[in-house]
Amino acid sequence: MLDLAPHDIQAITLSAKVAASATLLTLPLGLATAYVLAFRTFPGKSLLEGLVTLPLVLPPVVTGYLLLLLFGQASPVGQLLQNMGLRVVFSLSGAIIASAVVGFPLMVRSIRIGMEAIDRHYILAARSLGAKPLDVFFTLILPLSKGAIISGMTLMFARSLGEFGATIILAGNIPGVTQTIPLAIYEYTSTPGGDQMALSLCLISIALSFTVLILSERYGKRLKTEG
Repeated sequence: MLDLAPHDIQAITLSAKVAASATLLTLPLGLATAYVLAFRTFPGKSLLEGLVTLPLVLPPVVTGYLLLLLFGQASPVGQLLQNMGLRVVFSLSGAIIASAVVGFPLMVRSIRIGMEAIDRHYILAARSLGAKPLDVFFTLILPLSKGAIISGMTLMFARSLGEFGATIILAGNIPGVTQTIPLAIYEYTSTPGGDQMALSLCLISIALSFTVLILSERYGKRLKTEG
């Protein structure tokens, strides 16, 4: 039986909150980006593809440091946010932003693949019948991409649960504020006698990620059956 301290429960709850927030907040941008990459051709498209994919190949610590430079008090963005009374560095918002940036490429890639698999004849038929681009997007593309959207959200949520490098650089490791499961595990591994608690949190992290993936797989199969 797992013996968890109150701050461990906080870390688990915070991890779920950060992962869910990062996934839901970036979903509209993820849908728009995937749509543009799947259906539009324009100068600089390769550059946009590279920028979207970049956080996936960069070391998370590098991503976190770049975010720290962007949102730090010495930057124009950081000063603007400070004047507005908003704080990103060493805050829950910072943890959400770090997870969102690192997981965003996985969401976009999954949704884009689903959109590219749509038969273009459906879209051409809808346009020939007078449907506007927004109508085609909401009544045709989104429903046909439902499985890919769920898959992309699942991948991002699972990735956010395990985010460490960017989070610790931008948001720090503050118990009850920014300490997620990976950060709590890191702290336990650095503490004498903390191996057992680190293992307990590892098992919980594995169980959460596995549960999310299984639910997503079952939902995907149900969509295929209904289709």
